[in-house]
Amino acid sequence: MGFLDILLGRTRPAAPDLDRLFGLPSAAVTLQAAAEFTPTGRGSVCFTTVEGPAFARIRQDMTDLLNADTERDPSSIEFSRDSYGYSWLLSRRGPDDLASLVGDLHAVNTALEGSGFGPQLLCSLVGFGNAEGRTLALVYLYKRGSFYPFAPLPGEKRDNALELRIRAVVADDLHIESDLSRWFPVWGAPGL
Repeated sequence: MGFLDILLGRTRPAAPDLDRLFGLPSAAVTLQAAAEFTPTGRGSVCFTTVEGPAFARIRQDMTDLLNADTERDPSSIEFSRDSYGYSWLLSRRGPDDLASLVGDLHAVNTALEGSGFGPQLLCSLVGFGNAEGRTLALVYLYKRGSFYPFAPLPGEKRDNALELRIRAVVADDLHIESDLSRWFPVWGAPGL
């Protein structure tokens, strides 16, 4: 940061820290104990759609990397595009295997970042549910290096009270995004 940046009050954005994803298993234990939400075994990575042979090759490399687990069903990995034009990679694991799911998400993010597609990364999320059928996601913002909870309700509404409660529950386990205006809804996200 330069002297002029200090005088004008500009700050540099937080650098992505993909290792923060590994805090999710401990957050899941806290979330289960305090709020009775458990992992669904689904997680996804969202990125800006890129066309061309370089991206097609990295997409194949990501699929091959995740399918290197010989006990994994190849259909547990799925690519899709949402109504906003963003691409998603969905990974499915057993609900009791959150560590492997987090490893999958970390590997995909790292592969994209290492291949020069870091600027296209938007977020990653891990889905949770409770006995009453409610869903919740812990969303990692790649460019901010922080998490926030997203609790959808039917009709594209959000349960803001639950989101704030979950923020307080997992605040010791995860780096929570302090700017609530960056808690973007991820309607219909794969893995939610």
